[in-house]
Amino acid sequence: MNAIAQSEVSRETYLGLGGVEYVLFYFLVAVTLAVFAYGVYRRFSRYTEGDDDPFARVDGLLSRTVNAAKIVITNEKQFNRDLYGGLMHSFILWGFLTLLIATSIIAVEQYGTELLLGLTFWEGDFYLTYQFIVDAMGLLFVVGIGMALYRRYWVQNHRLWGRHTSNEDDIFIWTLFGLGIGGFLLEGFRIYISGMPSHEVVSFVGYGLAMAFDAVGLPTTGAVLEGGALNPDYAAVDQLGFNAETLHWLTWWSHSLLALFFIAWIPHAGKPFHMLSSFANVVTRDEKAGRRLPNVPSDLDATNAESIDDFTWKEILDQDACTKCGRCSSVCPAKASNRPLDPRDVILDLRKYREELEAGGEEKPIIADGGTSVINTETMESCMACMACMDACPVEIEHLQSFTRLNRQMTDQGDVAPSMQDVFQNVMQNGNTFGDSPRNRGDWSEGLEFDVPDAREETVDYLWYVGDFPSYDERNKQVARSLATILKEADVSFGILFDDEKYDGNDIRRVGEELLYVELAGHHVETWEDCEFDKIVCTDPHSYNTFKNEYPEVNFDEFADDPMMPFEYDEQWNEDGEIEVYHWTQAVEELVREGKLELSGTELDYTVTYHDPCHLGRYNDEYEAPRELIRATGCELDEMPRNRDNSFCCGGGGGGLWMDFEEEPKPSEERIREALEDTDNGPGVEKFVVACPMCMTMYEDGRKTGGYEDEIEIVDVAELIVEAIGAEEEANLEVAAD
Repeated sequence: MNAIAQSEVSRETYLGLGGVEYVLFYFLVAVTLAVFAYGVYRRFSRYTEGDDDPFARVDGLLSRTVNAAKIVITNEKQFNRDLYGGLMHSFILWGFLTLLIATSIIAVEQYGTELLLGLTFWEGDFYLTYQFIVDAMGLLFVVGIGMALYRRYWVQNHRLWGRHTSNEDDIFIWTLFGLGIGGFLLEGFRIYISGMPSHEVVSFVGYGLAMAFDAVGLPTTGAVLEGGALNPDYAAVDQLGFNAETLHWLTWWSHSLLALFFIAWIPHAGKPFHMLSSFANVVTRDEKAGRRLPNVPSDLDATNAESIDDFTWKEILDQDACTKCGRCSSVCPAKASNRPLDPRDVILDLRKYREELEAGGEEKPIIADGGTSVINTETMESCMACMACMDACPVEIEHLQSFTRLNRQMTDQGDVAPSMQDVFQNVMQNGNTFGDSPRNRGDWSEGLEFDVPDAREETVDYLWYVGDFPSYDERNKQVARSLATILKEADVSFGILFDDEKYDGNDIRRVGEELLYVELAGHHVETWEDCEFDKIVCTDPHSYNTFKNEYPEVNFDEFADDPMMPFEYDEQWNEDGEIEVYHWTQAVEELVREGKLELSGTELDYTVTYHDPCHLGRYNDEYEAPRELIRATGCELDEMPRNRDNSFCCGGGGGGLWMDFEEEPKPSEERIREALEDTDNGPGVEKFVVACPMCMTMYEDGRKTGGYEDEIEIVDVAELIVEAIGAEEEANLEVAAD
């Protein structure tokens, strides 16, 4: 080899680069940074044109940024249910950030400490450590990209492909791959033409490539002198020859131009821009997203989604943060049931329409029946508001906020399904979704061996909100009687509101009927103000969520003077959380723990599985209370593969219980199949346990339509407890299977 070995423990940054090329490179750098800065400015200026977001998004910005950095650096969301994807993204992210920091270190050393202060630190031990870390993390980066290419093109993971898949996705991944491979090739050529100095062995990937070049006898010209300078006798025309110096020169410019292209491209395309927008999205996330929805103003002229300008800046940021990864699509029960909803497509459809408008495209309805709108009404009717999409999203997109905006627009336009219109009418006229008389609301308690107290007439510890289905649905009345018996056995004071109780409003709000929800909320808080109680206990997780997270958010003063509103309450209810709101399993588990309800744990010997209700689990992170109660009855709990935050929705949320879909299979049928086929005990599972009246209704239906009537029984946790304490007769229960 003719090259002269490099003696310093350092290296020449611009090895083999002539003066004109040096100037040209920095001209291109300046242009690239200008294009990048303009693109970022244009992107973020668009957010300022979005509507104001109702929730605080930048309060405690330092704390938000630190927490977001932790989420992003650890890749905790990417590891959720996908070890391969988590490792892949971690390798890419950590490698990319290391290479970015490494480049920044060179810039600081050359144009900061060395140029201004005459000091250099990029040598000796620091240089050796630097080179080792860069090679190690760069290798991880290439491995991560390789894993991504394997999953996308070889395995062809189904969730990575959809109608929004485009050349942009290919350019993004192959550009990163080119940068990673090009960097190592450049390093290998540099080490080889520098005489393979012994200290460069720390650059183990590059050194290994240099050894390979040496093994194949790659020719050199001796063009590089000691110290890294270009030999003046080396004519430019000689660079056209096939030798290491030529390959180094070509690789240097190819790598540099590809890097400059990528930087300039970042803010001008959706896929690469996620590197900035997704972090901003995590910083500005709402910790209660989904479990609480934005309130609507009392101004009747306010619009929801008549145009793209109605969307808030955070909802626009959500659109830009989407990476098309399809995690939301893969967990969506509506999509799994072949309903016309793909959460990813809704977000990306809105983004595409916005970009078309910005490019001079024609306006069209955001949501309507037919093919001329951005989103079809049937698409949004399919949403079950289960929040699985939000839980799975690695960049904290708040799908449900945008979906609710679309649903509210549908309601304003009168585009709601006739079955939902009937539900709205029932609630307006009778205060319940069944359309039954309010006077019959307490009839479920008839037949109990004790009287259920009236919370309007006496002081109680627990104000029990029974809910629509336990009050009017025959199957769920058994659950209500079971819970009443449990509370009686525990010797706690409780009472109900009888005909002053109305529907809680949770699901009609998610369907888009916001003003009716406000009416119901105002009625309840005004009624509660006249009662004496310590805690509110709910049978239904949907009621639990809306009382705990949403009623305290309503500004009742804004509506109190409205003659259409049936309340005069003008305060913020429970703003400081002084009134505790419980799901009944939490309250009863507490009673068991305190010894007020005896469950020895040896009474029942059923093998059961448990379904986590969305509004109790994903919405409010309560997974253990129902399980503790099931175990306390002596049952053997056999978990389904999809449990806790990965639970599969029953199909009843978001108005799904009141709509008719031609779907195959129904979510409830799929879930029962999972219980009987995918659990450890399989067909040995005797009872499918629920803790939600809507789940009870959906699974009783799924048991019949799916042909599982003889294979499994649907029971509520409360019914197990009543059986365990031997109080079935007191509760006047029928056989649950009937």
